Amino acid sequence: MEKGLVSREDMERLLLRVQRHLSDEVDVELGRFEVEALVEFIATLIGPHYYNKGLRDAQALVARQVDQINEAIYEMERLPER
Repeated sequence: MEKGLVSREDMERLLLRVQRHLSDEVDVELGRFEVEALVEFIATLIGPHYYNKGLRDAQALVARQVDQINEAIYEMERLPER
């Protein structure tokens, strides 16, 4: 995982949660470095999907806002007097 994307504290909490989940749910005990490698692998594998989804969501939001601005500008137009 790219350094700096997640704070050290958040990463520690994430690793502990993954470690606990593996232990509780699938009875697998992994050390910190193994869990970190697993999290990095998963992030590399599925991270781009979520990143791209976030970009598409942001693009849709901006498009809606641009439409609203265009509508507001259209409503401000004045017809020439005859």
